[in-house]
Amino acid sequence: MLIDLLYKLRRAQVPVSITEYLAMLDGLGAGIGGYSVDDFYHFARLSLVKDERHYDRFDQVFADYVNGIQSLFEDIIGEIPEEWLRAEAERLFSEEEKAKIEALGGWEEIMETLQKRLEEQQKRHQGGNKWIGTGGTSPFGAYGFNPAGVRIGQKSGRQGRAVKVWDRREYKNLDDQRELGTRNFKMALRKLRRFAREGAQDQLDLDGTINSTAKNAGLLDIKMVAERRNAVKVLLLFDVGGSMDYHVQNSEALFSAARGEFKHLEYYYFHNFVYEKLWKDNRRRHDETLSTIEFLRTYGPDYRVIFIGDATMSPFEITTAGGSVEHWNEESGVAWISRVLEKFPHAVWLNPEPQAYWQRVPSIKLTYQLMAERMFPLTVEGIGNAITALQKKH
Repeated sequence: MLIDLLYKLRRAQVPVSITEYLAMLDGLGAGIGGYSVDDFYHFARLSLVKDERHYDRFDQVFADYVNGIQSLFEDIIGEIPEEWLRAEAERLFSEEEKAKIEALGGWEEIMETLQKRLEEQQKRHQGGNKWIGTGGTSPFGAYGFNPAGVRIGQKSGRQGRAVKVWDRREYKNLDDQRELGTRNFKMALRKLRRFAREGAQDQLDLDGTINSTAKNAGLLDIKMVAERRNAVKVLLLFDVGGSMDYHVQNSEALFSAARGEFKHLEYYYFHNFVYEKLWKDNRRRHDETLSTIEFLRTYGPDYRVIFIGDATMSPFEITTAGGSVEHWNEESGVAWISRVLEKFPHAVWLNPEPQAYWQRVPSIKLTYQLMAERMFPLTVEGIGNAITALQKKH
């Protein structure tokens, strides 16, 4: 049965050799990583994956593989009635129920009320409308419904309406080697070209050599020139995690295309909106970060900045100090993005969400305004229009 995992990894273009596969089998035979799914996952990844860039693909294949095993066992045991499997905390609310639920109010009132609940509550609650719990209509907790609340302890969003999310989530680095769908992106990005000869003179200048030799009465006079490169400098700022998990494929396609087109390319990650720090590696985003102030000092105003994100969040995350979903930001997102745009006048925002929805989502509409309407859809045509905007003088 484990041979299926090998085939699935190879189909996903994760390079796995027979030697590595046999080494994993030997380890399993010795009792390593064979006592739980988590143990097996870590041991299999250690045995089979040589390059950390393939971790994300391995995770997707492993999840599909494990789900397939579970489906096999379900077929053997027989069909279990749906009502037995449905978790009580995951109950669905009717439209009438949702219509009766009202948000507490503004940001300050929500956070003040949460503080009171934390001080007063002494035990677990489920299905209620006041306390921090699960499966209810309270603004605080998980697996329930409230138009505006604080999600606590839930793995991922379900209604997409939480004002603040108190979870320590792990995000994946984007795979810059992904080729699927990158060709059209590359063609669009090529419009942002300004060639110049830079670096050491290590290439033969054939025309210059011929002309110089002719002028030198036939004596060979070799001329060398520097390599001709795209002199445009680009900064990519990727929104990662949360709702952007649905757009990883297009983000990776753009990342791969940009890697191949620009010699002067730097990239950073953020979550939902730009605040006081950015990071390069999502696995170390809690430990290895770059302050946004230092970011602004490091790169010159000649860089072109491209934000990639769906801009879909609570408006509090943009307009309010303390509105970030993961930490307490002393200054609002508006303040930080204003600093970025002041330093880098050539900046655009690429949004993977359909353009028809932009005016219906308050946070997208607000981000569109902050970007001075320089937001474009993450499509070939949208990238082309964004490149045109980046080339304009500001």
